[in-house]
Amino acid sequence: MLNPSQVHVGDIVRTKKPHPCGSAEWEITRTGMDFGMKCCGCGHFVMLARAKFEKAAKAVVRTAETAVEK
Repeated sequence: MLNPSQVHVGDIVRTKKPHPCGSAEWEITRTGMDFGMKCCGCGHFVMLARAKFEKAAKAVVRTAETAVEK
């Protein structure tokens, strides 16, 4: 289970179950009580409640800082 305080806008997060398009990686677009996530595979946007996000998120794949450096 991933601690939501470790996640920031722009981070790429891997979920336990993949999206129907096959991608398990999501870009965080909003944090707070609800988390906004955009699928890195197909671009689908989803809003998840904080409790549901805590259960679904597995790990931070890439942080926003490393994405800017590249």
